Amino acid sequence: MDRLLFGDNQFFGVNHMSEEKARQQQMRFQNTDAVIDVLRDAYDEGVKTFMCTTHDRIGEVATYFLDHRDEYPDFTFFPGMPYAHKYANAVTTDGMLGALQRFLPASGLLDAAMRGTSSFVGKDIQGIVTLLIDTEMRMFEGLPTPVIWLQNVVTDLLLGLGFDEAFTIFADHVRSRYDAEPGFITMNLPKLAGVLARRGIANPLICSNINKLGFRMSGGMDAYREALESHDFRAVAMSVYASGAIPAEEAIAWVCEQPNIEAIVFGASSRANIRNTRELVDRYWER
Repeated sequence: MDRLLFGDNQFFGVNHMSEEKARQQQMRFQNTDAVIDVLRDAYDEGVKTFMCTTHDRIGEVATYFLDHRDEYPDFTFFPGMPYAHKYANAVTTDGMLGALQRFLPASGLLDAAMRGTSSFVGKDIQGIVTLLIDTEMRMFEGLPTPVIWLQNVVTDLLLGLGFDEAFTIFADHVRSRYDAEPGFITMNLPKLAGVLARRGIANPLICSNINKLGFRMSGGMDAYREALESHDFRAVAMSVYASGAIPAEEAIAWVCEQPNIEAIVFGASSRANIRNTRELVDRYWER
């Protein structure tokens, strides 16, 4: 895994500190070509892994990099799923059956339909989960996806419900069908790390907020420090700048000192900011 991963929040108007900045970013990136331009800049700066949601427009981005594989041979996707708003909007527009028909995978359509039907009738959670994974992965066919993430909206819901078996189902299907590493995004790293260890999910990837201010780090700094020092997992740090509350050099220097950090995921809207983050990581992260 690369030490720097490029995130997609800025492309869809997500900013946890400023609604105005979020609105400006959403306006700027309403055209997919603008998204692709930034990703090409990131690639040229040596940041070649895109950790993204499965927003419909990411499908357009995936198609571009599939069509231009010769120009960007090392460009890699780390998809995260599910993108909850996509399903909610589809049900509103097309109804439940229309939404299912819209999202069924192109390959194995009959198998997917049968799995979905039997799952809903028989309350077979494993069938439902694997169907949804295959549905989300359709847009990445032909592209490298060595890590597949479970988004925190689902991870933390399952964590809160105590439905730990779902993590094993996700991990097993991602490994067996896609030959990929399962990753889990969460707002509560200490609790999730313990659950995954008890489920026997070996050396998992866990992505969570890790920053000097403790911004959106559920459980508190001490619990995170203890987890990073003691648990057998690979941590990916996000929100290292605490949505701009920490100066860049201070933020990177601090996170690079923490134990057991496998990678950092960050978002940026300009080539200059991408380069600055890469240079800071090169300076402070010793391996």
